[in-house]
Amino acid sequence: MRQAPATPARVTAAAPSPGLADVWAHPLLRCLLQGQSARQRLDQRHPWVLDTAVVLAVALLSLPDLLSSSRHGPFGDPTEHGHWPVPVRVAFTAALVVPLWWRRRTPAVTYGMISAVLLAQWSLGVWQQSGMAALVALYSLALHGSLRVLAWAAALTAAELVLAVGLLAPVEHPFFGLFFLMGTLTAAIAIGLTLRIRRLYLAALEDRAARLEIEQDQRVRLTTAAERTRIAREMHDIIGHNLSVMVSVADGAATLATNRGETTADALRILADTGRQAMSELRRVLDVLREDQDDERLLGPQPRIRDLDPLLTRVRAAGLPVTYRTTGDLDTLGSGVQLTVYRIVQEALTNSLRHAGPEATADVTVTRDTATVHVKVTDSGTAAGARSGDAGHGLVGIRERAAMYGGTVTAGPPATGHGWVVDVVLHVPAGDHQP
Repeated sequence: MRQAPATPARVTAAAPSPGLADVWAHPLLRCLLQGQSARQRLDQRHPWVLDTAVVLAVALLSLPDLLSSSRHGPFGDPTEHGHWPVPVRVAFTAALVVPLWWRRRTPAVTYGMISAVLLAQWSLGVWQQSGMAALVALYSLALHGSLRVLAWAAALTAAELVLAVGLLAPVEHPFFGLFFLMGTLTAAIAIGLTLRIRRLYLAALEDRAARLEIEQDQRVRLTTAAERTRIAREMHDIIGHNLSVMVSVADGAATLATNRGETTADALRILADTGRQAMSELRRVLDVLREDQDDERLLGPQPRIRDLDPLLTRVRAAGLPVTYRTTGDLDTLGSGVQLTVYRIVQEALTNSLRHAGPEATADVTVTRDTATVHVKVTDSGTAAGARSGDAGHGLVGIRERAAMYGGTVTAGPPATGHGWVVDVVLHVPAGDHQP
């Protein structure tokens, strides 16, 4: 039942499963994930910034091949790239780098273009740093593209690497070269898939949090409706009783006025007839509220403040020691106010029985001032944390009942010590007293 005063919903993401813990803790992945939120916000506002940055980064890493005339290849083998003029090498670099600008929008097409250029370059015996564009394309395909296309792309790239190292552009250390190239290929695909899984995982958490928030809101609405219906049924008994008294008094006064020949007899009969009509309408409303509860009595006595003593006796028998103090003249309060006080104490003590623990004690204080009734229920339990997240119906009912009298409700752990406090202040009109 208990929950802390209403606060904005806060969603806490669940920790990754143990199987993924080692993956999230990897230094490389942790480096990639640092500041990801800021990058995502910037990327959503200006997606072209990241695309352009990737193109420029790969282009800058390719500058040594374009500016140097060294014929030393990547794996200790003199290559043929020095025989090709600079414009040809620049053309190959541009053909590999520029398609990266579309790597997120069309990852499969981008990979296909880069793969074709690489195959043509290796056929001419040229190795360049710009070939890393294929790794970026594979990473983007793993992160944004179709998994089926990714499988074909990975197989095609592996075949191209074997063909290049073995036939098209042979190197001095083929096994070392092939191992290195296959490792970087696997790493690019693995990082892309890991980030893709994490993105899907976070999206699932956000969706689940949104659904839980909607379900919680629906439960609160249904609980509030049920409590209001219950309050309406209980208040009907009180209003029906008072109307019956009014009608009986009006009928008696009308009869007495007729016997005495007084002119007020007709007005008193109209008053009695109006009261009977009001009772009839009230019963029709109650029939609607009780359409699924035909076994309940239409009218019945509702508990009052004097019924708190038997209630506290039952609570003490259940194992919760309770002290009870009152201040002021409570017996003259109206039936509705007394019923509200009784239900507030009942709900608060029920919650204490559920959560306070075996060694707890409770204290109930009901105080009446000139225009207010102050109800305070405290316990010395130690389960405040569990009660603050409880989604029961008790606090909803307390708030709905207090709202009828313009009251305020404060529920939560005390400022010092352990336990729980339910503090309710009801504003009682001057005329709301027991007839």
